[in-house]
Amino acid sequence: MKAVDSHLLTLLKKSSQFVVPIYQRVYSWQDSECDQLWSDILRAGGNEKLGAHFTGSIVYVAKDQSTNTSAEPDLIIDGQQRVTTVILLLAALASRLEGLAESEREPVEGFSPKKIRNRYLRDDDEEGDRQFKLILSQGDKGALISILQGVQPAADASTRVTENYDFFVRKLSDPKLDLAVVCRGLDKLVVVDVTLTRNVDNPQLVFEAMNSTGKKLSQADLIRNYVLMDLPPRAQDTLYSAYWRPMEIEFSGADETEFDEFVRHFLTVKTGSLPRLGDIYEAFKEYALSLASEDETIEPLVVELREYARRYCAIALGNETDPRLREAFKDLDQIRADVVYPLLLEAYTDRDLGSISSEDLLEIVRMVTSYVFRRAVCRIPTNSLNKTFAGFGAALRKDRYLESVKAHFLSLTSYRAFPTDEEFLNALQSTDLYNFRRRSYFLRMLENLGRKERVTIEDYTIEHILPQNENLSAAWKADLGPEWQDVQHQYLHTLGNLTLTGYNSEYSDHPFAMKRDMEGGFKDSPLRLNRGLGQLEGWNAMEIEKRAKRLASDAAKIWTRPELPAGVIAEFQQARDESVLTIEDHPYLLPAVRRRLFERLRAETLALDPLITSTFLKNYVAFKVETNFLDVVPQKARLRLSLNIPIESLHDERDLAVDVRNKGHWGNGPTEVGLVEDSDFAYVMGLVRQALEFQMPAE
Repeated sequence: MKAVDSHLLTLLKKSSQFVVPIYQRVYSWQDSECDQLWSDILRAGGNEKLGAHFTGSIVYVAKDQSTNTSAEPDLIIDGQQRVTTVILLLAALASRLEGLAESEREPVEGFSPKKIRNRYLRDDDEEGDRQFKLILSQGDKGALISILQGVQPAADASTRVTENYDFFVRKLSDPKLDLAVVCRGLDKLVVVDVTLTRNVDNPQLVFEAMNSTGKKLSQADLIRNYVLMDLPPRAQDTLYSAYWRPMEIEFSGADETEFDEFVRHFLTVKTGSLPRLGDIYEAFKEYALSLASEDETIEPLVVELREYARRYCAIALGNETDPRLREAFKDLDQIRADVVYPLLLEAYTDRDLGSISSEDLLEIVRMVTSYVFRRAVCRIPTNSLNKTFAGFGAALRKDRYLESVKAHFLSLTSYRAFPTDEEFLNALQSTDLYNFRRRSYFLRMLENLGRKERVTIEDYTIEHILPQNENLSAAWKADLGPEWQDVQHQYLHTLGNLTLTGYNSEYSDHPFAMKRDMEGGFKDSPLRLNRGLGQLEGWNAMEIEKRAKRLASDAAKIWTRPELPAGVIAEFQQARDESVLTIEDHPYLLPAVRRRLFERLRAETLALDPLITSTFLKNYVAFKVETNFLDVVPQKARLRLSLNIPIESLHDERDLAVDVRNKGHWGNGPTEVGLVEDSDFAYVMGLVRQALEFQMPAE
């Protein structure tokens, strides 16, 4: 098996013929898939910076090398949907171009009707079915051949083949459409060309593995191809070896879905919205395209993804080097609280940027753990947690970080509320903790409270002091009293009746006094959970309640609830006025070198006129007199200056500025220019001055 990247049109051109085997399903792409391909082609064709657009894989059994002269067809076993769709588009394009004036029939070199048909649709040197580049299976075959011959398909040949051909005919008939863009987009389509060797690879096994099980390229593969395919070869190698390969190494050994989970949490941090598991790749593409529309290349996104991957692996995969943080992240994993990762990724990032300390980060991790664990003990449904933590970042105040985290937790209400001590203590003493899925973590934390030498509870088993056996002995009935059945039913699985022991089989259902006094009994136990049991005369409802109360009090010291004065909480609950944001709310302005550049820009801009004011907003910093003349958008790689002056009115002899009137972007100006540390600062300030003068009212 060989797999290489290839332009789809090159693959069609070099293959004498692709044949879809009979056991393949019929062609089934709907309008939605065709529309997505059409959009991708227009995007690729209309963007000179995109060198290619990845569109999936093509798997086929190649003709024998020894039989090249026989023009034996390639048997396509995966990818027929996209190959067929591109063939239909090419046929519709050839027909559309043929209807134009002679001088307009080749909008891009190599895309005349004749060249399209001879290179990608048919081989005029062959006859019969051998002349067609693609032969479909079952009822689709006749419809496609009719289209490739330029004749009307039979009336009974109504399949997705004819419907999708008509779809592209309608798209191409738009008088506003630039056909050159379509041609360039088609020329940029890239696939993974997977070739199977006859008599070596078993195509049936490959087909079953890829189709019967529904297996597709992983989200990681799709994203990797997406970010690398559009780059020149040298840039691909650099980006892969410097950033992508280290990510793959960090995720090696983890479950194959772990990378998908990481990207999902990364996108939640960046967009404030949690993508569905099946939509991660599409959500990533959408986010990447939003950056591209702001004139940012893919490289900063890959660099940022690499940094977030390092943080994610520290949090979720045990790669943290700080021992206390590593232990806190391990506790988080024990309670299966991955829904909190968006908040922790943002907090970890802010720690790396210097906004908070490692101590602050540790306190946030413990606070999050307490929140999730208390809710679990109180049996509060977890279905709201995704949204709670997806939007948590919006409540953070970078200048009062810890306070803002606490205030947000304490301001949550109803089913999202942080359980109070009273609620937590009551639930601990009354709920069934034996069938609690976090019970091992819970008992480990209780046993090790205050210990310097940690106890590994995996060496012990959970013991019911009052046995589970419904047929209790006379001694047990005497200890529990006449209502012994009610006592057993009410307290059996509760905290007060549960402990740890290495002598579970020896204890069996023996009376309490025997469990207490036997070798290895409660009197001899080194475990803190068994403290006090050796001094009791008997075991009954009152003793169970007393022990539960004591242990619950210990638990409240481990899983604490944050505290803040009511006035401070009320202050944070007020809607945040964008005018009170500061430089601390823009992490890309916090590194020392970038901060100095921004402060210099800010000082010299304010010095241009005493009426100028500056305001920190959520996505940029605005400078205005009566209206904005400059908006500074902080980005990872630079400061993007949005100038409120038409580009044709700007004297820019170096052509540094770009016109963004038809592009989505932050800021109010139609013109943009980048500023980095090695820019000609004086020249850029001259452009800023022109924007100010353009907006200043005439005398």
